[in-house]
Amino acid sequence: MKMGRLKSKIILKRALLICCCIAIGWFVKGRLTPPMMMGAGGALGDPYVLVETVAMEDVTPFQNVIGHVEAINYVALRPQVSGYLEEKTFEEGSHVKEGDILFVIEKQRYQATADLRAAELDSARASLTRIEKDYNRQVSLNKQKYASEARLDEAYAGLLQAQAAVKQAEANYELAKIDLEHAVIKAPFTGRIGKAKITEGNYVGPSTGILAYVVQMNPIRINFALTDKQITDIIQSGSENKHVNARIKLPNGNIIRMTSFKEFMENSIDTNTATVAVYAEFENADEILVPGSYVNMDISSGLPQKALSVNQSAIGQDEHGNYVLTVNKEGIVEQHRVELGDVFGSRQVVKAGLKPGDQVIIQGLQKVADVKKVRAENIKPEEE
Repeated sequence: MKMGRLKSKIILKRALLICCCIAIGWFVKGRLTPPMMMGAGGALGDPYVLVETVAMEDVTPFQNVIGHVEAINYVALRPQVSGYLEEKTFEEGSHVKEGDILFVIEKQRYQATADLRAAELDSARASLTRIEKDYNRQVSLNKQKYASEARLDEAYAGLLQAQAAVKQAEANYELAKIDLEHAVIKAPFTGRIGKAKITEGNYVGPSTGILAYVVQMNPIRINFALTDKQITDIIQSGSENKHVNARIKLPNGNIIRMTSFKEFMENSIDTNTATVAVYAEFENADEILVPGSYVNMDISSGLPQKALSVNQSAIGQDEHGNYVLTVNKEGIVEQHRVELGDVFGSRQVVKAGLKPGDQVIIQGLQKVADVKKVRAENIKPEEE
């Protein structure tokens, strides 16, 4: 009997607790619910709606494509001369400027070879000067009949040999200077350098392989494919400005807007995909676009187009056509017949019937069927 009474008390306490929680919930709900949400039958009497301000915005038609980010310049640094790698003068992963010294391969040895070839050239030129004088002397003596033709021919042959020796010495000196230049490997352009594949102290040569890669980061090139119809539409768009306007969606979801400064396309259609490859170059000063990555992008060509637009949820239709409802400064609802244009995303172009600054109802249309005055809250239209 005692156990039964105890259970009854527990059940009664739980029931009272549940009732209290329900009562508190209804009280909190009543306190937190805004009066304006009570509708036409609420305390204030005016329904609550959401509106947005109509304004001119970019309604340029875009085509969605997948773009492949490429470096305009991409080079693999390779040794052109043989020797021990004496210096690596850069920090891996850093930016390098055109002309910066990156690697040094036994520069002193190649400098000494160049000096030797320069000395040989000086010697050959000195010999040529002496032989030229001897030849001129033999020519003068031959004219005076003091030297034979054989002696003159011998002097002439010596002159030709001396001239050839000078040319050979000049060529050897030029080759030595080229080797000396190749002993110091410089950045061919401004960009970012990667990991050094070979470290200091190793013996390298033309057959060794790649020392490092240098990639140009700015500007950058994006490669994408368009159908022949899309290419024709762009060419015949009638705009003198054929630059590519792009909305690029990054891997983290952020969207950036860019306009190309140079573009070109392949000279034939890929028969496997029935598309034409297009290459557009963009400024990439912040290096947010990385070579080798793929990006989702909306592109258009020509000048941006501006027009009024509204959210599609704001558009109503009856037997007379399309309309939207607006709210004036006094909260009075007004109906506007509109002429609609193209759809882009969740929005639609309005060709006629509205003006910039109008407050269009986008949520709560069902609440204003039988009323003329509302309470409105303005929200900003979402960016596509």
